[in-house]
Amino acid sequence: MKVATFNINGIKARIAALPDWLDEAQPDVVLLQEIKSVDDAFPSELFEERGYNVETHGQKSFNGVAILSKLALEDVTRGLPGDPEDDQARYIEATVVGDSHALRICGLYLPNGNPVPGPKYDYKLSWMERLKRRAETLLAEETPFLMAGDYNIIPQAEDAANPDSWREDALFRLESRAAFRALINLGLTDAFRARTQGPGHYSFWDYQAGAWNRNLGIRIDHLLLCPQVADMLQGCMIDKDVRGRDKPSDHVPVWVDLAA
Repeated sequence: MKVATFNINGIKARIAALPDWLDEAQPDVVLLQEIKSVDDAFPSELFEERGYNVETHGQKSFNGVAILSKLALEDVTRGLPGDPEDDQARYIEATVVGDSHALRICGLYLPNGNPVPGPKYDYKLSWMERLKRRAETLLAEETPFLMAGDYNIIPQAEDAANPDSWREDALFRLESRAAFRALINLGLTDAFRARTQGPGHYSFWDYQAGAWNRNLGIRIDHLLLCPQVADMLQGCMIDKDVRGRDKPSDHVPVWVDLAA
């Protein structure tokens, strides 16, 4: 089972690039972030004609997440538990059944958190605490799951081309990294780092300052696997070349291959 995460930075802007990548990569399940569309305006038919089931949790002009799946999507839920007043469209879950296992797929778009300090950073940290509680619940239920998406977290210095320039940014502040480490310490596996070590591997390059041409990237798109799913891991890759194509997102897809 090939499961991918991809922050597309607007479905309207990626109306050609996303289907092209799907046709080439042929993922079974894709978790999308920043669709920037209400549910009714999302072009589901474009993906349904490619064999995907589509579930969205949209919001006008901002945020928005979706799941595309060649497998049936069961028990779909929208919104991260823990704050009934949080109306930002950042989280979606569904169960998929593979050849040998059922998996709970959790798609997320974690808040950026800038500027620091301030209410946006407070929201980021509280959102991460809620995500940790959700992971704890799934672990207690012994539900096989993965949590994938744009985490807006640079886990370590090697995950940035120029870490010093990010020291006081919400993506790399010590409190942010500690919250991410708290997730890992529950027993979750960073799928990419389980397969690939060392610096120079990024999933985001800003549109500004020639970041792509200078390879000034950061790794902020992650797939975290519970122990059962980590045992299924066969590979994890970043589709870096997608960033150099026509009308690209500033993120690229990251995917895992699971024996599921």
